[in-house]
Amino acid sequence: MKAIVFSTRKNERDVILKAIAGKHEITWQSAPLSLDTVHLAAGYQVVIVFANDEVSCSVISKLSDLGIKYVLTRSAGTDHIDFQSAATHKMVITNIPNSSPYAVAEHAVALSLALSRHLLLAVQNSRAYDFSLGQLTGFNIHGKTVGIIGLGRIGSVTGKLFHGFGCKVIGYDTNPNARSPEIENVELSELMKLSDIISLHVPLTPSTFHLITSESIASMKNGVMLINTARGALVKTTDILDALDTGKIGYFGADVYEFEKGLFFEDHETDQVRDALLNRLMDHPNVIVTPHQAFLTVEALSDVAAQIAKVLDQWEKQLEKTF
Repeated sequence: MKAIVFSTRKNERDVILKAIAGKHEITWQSAPLSLDTVHLAAGYQVVIVFANDEVSCSVISKLSDLGIKYVLTRSAGTDHIDFQSAATHKMVITNIPNSSPYAVAEHAVALSLALSRHLLLAVQNSRAYDFSLGQLTGFNIHGKTVGIIGLGRIGSVTGKLFHGFGCKVIGYDTNPNARSPEIENVELSELMKLSDIISLHVPLTPSTFHLITSESIASMKNGVMLINTARGALVKTTDILDALDTGKIGYFGADVYEFEKGLFFEDHETDQVRDALLNRLMDHPNVIVTPHQAFLTVEALSDVAAQIAKVLDQWEKQLEKTF
């Protein structure tokens, strides 16, 4: 098949090319898909996008006008896609739900370890030849109660990793059948109240938008650690900032940001104007923000590439059957 890939990065091109093994014609586009770039899809059968691309009603309408019938997002999350519009235009949309869950789970645990031991400050001080220990007293992860919100593949693996550290792991999922042997299922309100560390692993939907607000934060333990490697808008950033200011939230680790669109995945080092809210967030000493990199491991990229190749093969066979 003839496919154009938007928002491409050099580190994924080689693995995708290796996976498709010359079976399909691929064109790379570093710019994200948007109303300004949708015209670049002319002449292709498949559009391959990422989480920061715009697959809105307007863009889907333009893609349909160009004859595009297949869109593949190389992400598990699909909140950037207007499925209702896609159905109206009879467009096939597929995501990659089964890329390595260990990549994201390990990143969530890494954030918790870095925060609990003040590793950013320690490295900063050491590089300045300040080897004093005055501000570096941390706490053990072992023995803490960890609450996992979302017990899919990533949440379950995250719970298993924390269990390996000797934590009591409790979890909540809207699906009552979502279970893991290392995780004790509880109600969401109980999880909020009992957890020393809370890690978010749910998709962004209308029901999970701003799942974490001042109201839910009020029910948490004082000094709780909150980790978000799922989607930025699961938390209301202004409420997180207020809770950090008061110490209600003691630590916040995020690989995502509520307003990351147009900001993450790009170098903005020379920008004259920066995101004031994000600056305030990162100014807190007990906050770590990483640039939506949790998925970015060699193993996960290889998984995604293999699944892209499989989907393209399937779509090509379907097309052949129609002629």
